[in-house]
Amino acid sequence: MHAAKPLFDYPKYWAECFGPAPFLPMSREEMDQLGWDSCDVIIVTGDAYVDHPSFGMAIIGRLLEAQGFRVGIISQPDWHSKDDFMKLGEPNLFFGIAAGNMDSMINRYTADRKIRSDDAYTAGGLAGKRPDRASLVYSQRCKEAYRHVPVVLGGIEASLRRIAHYDYWSDKVRRSILMDATADILLYGNAERAIVEVAQRLSRGEDVAEITDVRGTAFIRKTLAPDWFEIDSTRIDRPGKVDQIINPYVSTQDLQACAIEKDKGPVEDPNEAKVVQLLPNPKIERDRTVIRLPSFEKVRNDPALYAHANRVLHLETNPGNARALVQRHGDQDIWLNPPPIPLTTEEMDYVFASSFARVPHPAYGGAKIPAYEMIRFSVNIMRGCFGGCTFCSITEHEGRIIQNRSHESILNEIEAMRGMPGFTGVVSDLGGPTANMYRLACKSYDIEKHCRKPSCVFPGICENLDTDHSSLIELYRKARALPGVKKILIASGLRYDLAVESPEYVKELVTHHVGGYLKIAPEHTEKGPLDKMMKPGIGNYDKFKRMFEKYSKEAGKEQYLIPYFIAAHPGTTDEDMMNLALWLKANGFRADQVQAFYPSPMASATAMYHSGKNPLRKVTYKSEEVTVVKSEEQRRLHKAFLRYHDPKGWPMLREALLRMGRGDLIGSGKHQLIPAHQPATEGYQSARRKNSTPVGSKKAGQGGQILTQHNGLPPRSHDGNAWDKREQAKAAAEARRKAAAGGKPKSTGKERSKPVPR
Repeated sequence: MHAAKPLFDYPKYWAECFGPAPFLPMSREEMDQLGWDSCDVIIVTGDAYVDHPSFGMAIIGRLLEAQGFRVGIISQPDWHSKDDFMKLGEPNLFFGIAAGNMDSMINRYTADRKIRSDDAYTAGGLAGKRPDRASLVYSQRCKEAYRHVPVVLGGIEASLRRIAHYDYWSDKVRRSILMDATADILLYGNAERAIVEVAQRLSRGEDVAEITDVRGTAFIRKTLAPDWFEIDSTRIDRPGKVDQIINPYVSTQDLQACAIEKDKGPVEDPNEAKVVQLLPNPKIERDRTVIRLPSFEKVRNDPALYAHANRVLHLETNPGNARALVQRHGDQDIWLNPPPIPLTTEEMDYVFASSFARVPHPAYGGAKIPAYEMIRFSVNIMRGCFGGCTFCSITEHEGRIIQNRSHESILNEIEAMRGMPGFTGVVSDLGGPTANMYRLACKSYDIEKHCRKPSCVFPGICENLDTDHSSLIELYRKARALPGVKKILIASGLRYDLAVESPEYVKELVTHHVGGYLKIAPEHTEKGPLDKMMKPGIGNYDKFKRMFEKYSKEAGKEQYLIPYFIAAHPGTTDEDMMNLALWLKANGFRADQVQAFYPSPMASATAMYHSGKNPLRKVTYKSEEVTVVKSEEQRRLHKAFLRYHDPKGWPMLREALLRMGRGDLIGSGKHQLIPAHQPATEGYQSARRKNSTPVGSKKAGQGGQILTQHNGLPPRSHDGNAWDKREQAKAAAEARRKAAAGGKPKSTGKERSKPVPR
């Protein structure tokens, strides 16, 4: 892997003499108090400004401040004119634009494209404080305010739209966001390394148009790149026999590593149309090779080519071997440099050691910011995820190589929390994108830098992956031994297929760090959808559950697992959802809140959703077709299966079961799914007539890291008929009350739901 200049090795900018600000200023009055006549960098964000390392604007702002730059914040500006974008004056170097911690479209709309009523990243939880496609709008307003000032685009919204991408909300393929945003350069990923280099070079007087060699950046090229060797990613050959050719994505060195192409899947018909990949000249240097993706116009009109482009992009995500990508848009090219080199532990410590106030800016007064309330006493110990789940955006944004903080850095942050108002001694989370990937990595650096697999844990755990949890166990023990710390909870998602490799870790977790409930995400029980998700089989969940219950019993604690499941994911049939519902009932789970699959830009599952093709394998016009759930009615049905216990969904489920030839599952028997009767109350009949109402839509606000969630109740009984008996008893009691009173039965609505455990 290429060497990278450490973040702390750059010379400080002259404005370092001002020192760190209590808060990055949001007004001219604050700038005056700091003695600033201007800002060097102004960050425009769609979130309320919280000076906490869980918020992107704070991480980037404080990092640039540590480099000596004066950084101002424009938070949630009025986007209807340029006025709010001028309130801090003209920045000396550039505007930094981000939609916020979440994609602005996912933040505003549910998976059913309905407008949410709140925004967790806004003071008071108020909705409507940011525009749709906020990165694009903010960039345009900054250019209107100061046309000659460079605009640097970043954040997860920009990361996931860096090439032509399927847009779920308009149901079409859109251009790279750079083509519409009028920004000068786009930084994808967490971007600390790229933002420091860009800021330093702009401060030395370089033209932003000349900064084309920074990893983790994308920009527009109007002419061909000189001295680069270009490889077409595809050309569609005529049907006929095609000789086997060497894959250009596997070099001779790659052959010793765990290359993705080892899994060829089914034997291919030699007479079918194939994607033929052109070979590079072996004398050409890899670092001067660029892969040309099909153009925007082609992927917009050809779903198979869209799936192919998505596949190629995901094959080029390992910083150790990824090559540059280029995609034509009209008469211009979008150029993507290879991903950034991951931060070392020393660099991660440097980033998190900045002088964060750890609270919202005083401008918000006492208004609560829900996302902050959730994470205010949590600590981020790592970044990245090598799970490769196809519906998740972590790999596209943070990368698959885990970046870790040191024990000392983490413990120092916990100690700093003790002096914060409201801290009761409980640390709400010690985790990251995945709670137990801390310090897990490939056993061989040489193999890691050549590997092209999209996941280290699918279809099974790679033999080259070190699954030693000992450093994390040691961290837990050190953290809970700190004075003033009463409890440390683990609230981040847990990769249970990794956890079972370390029984000592599971025992440590269950004995000391579970607050009654532990959330994990099997996502499904059936092989079809699990393979398309790149998730392990349900047998791994069963193994973890046995260990969880064993160690809970040994600790003398009553604790429950809360499994998350997803409805309507690509590859899921109605039968798959029926089988999942039967598993839920047999195991005594009742999901109170569910959400259907949400196609986020650039995810592999989104490519499946749009194209009906599987980009996890070679894509051709005759290659594997993926079952896709798109109609509103079928998406409601899949959610109704997850909430099999909810009478509102019973009419739909009865119709579906009869259509599927499974009428044997209708009735009040222990092994049947739903009762034959429908409660006769007015409320239920009204709900039946209005069956288009989505069931239990889950509000977002979890950092964009988990898009499909489920909350369940602990198993009260394994009698699958208990719910039906209660409903029958209630209906009989209501009928008796009606006969006695001579009036209509009264529905309280309480019979429709149970309280959600927190």
